[in-house]
Amino acid sequence: MPDDTKISRERFIELLNEDLAREYQAIIAYVIYSQTIKGAQFNAIAKELETHAGEELSHAILIAKQIDYLNGTPVNVPKEVKVSDKAEDMLRFDLENEQETIVNYRERIRQAEAMGEFGISEVLRKIIAQEQEHFTDLADALGIDNPTIKG
Repeated sequence: MPDDTKISRERFIELLNEDLAREYQAIIAYVIYSQTIKGAQFNAIAKELETHAGEELSHAILIAKQIDYLNGTPVNVPKEVKVSDKAEDMLRFDLENEQETIVNYRERIRQAEAMGEFGISEVLRKIIAQEQEHFTDLADALGIDNPTIKG
């Protein structure tokens, strides 16, 4: 496996912008899903998804701030948001997105540290802790154990 830890500052900004686009995606998804998920069994998770939307917004702001710190320009377009009429599908989409986000932030933390950007890695550690909580909330709502995250 190639060592993707040592990268240029420009590449790191590109990757952070991908992360930012994923945060935008999460905000939109959580807003939509929290308001459209139906069924009495999903009332509690719908409220939780509203909370997740706010947390994802704070993540987006933190990531944009790091991009600006590195003299980059934050992107303004989200990654594609999947939608469904089925509550379980929406929760699975969110679970998959959170898993991808966690894997990417793990890598981003290693990259930041390899660049000597320890402040950025600390910001990312705080974000990843919340992303892992979201991951667990979604798995619980689906009635499954947390899937193993590789990466």
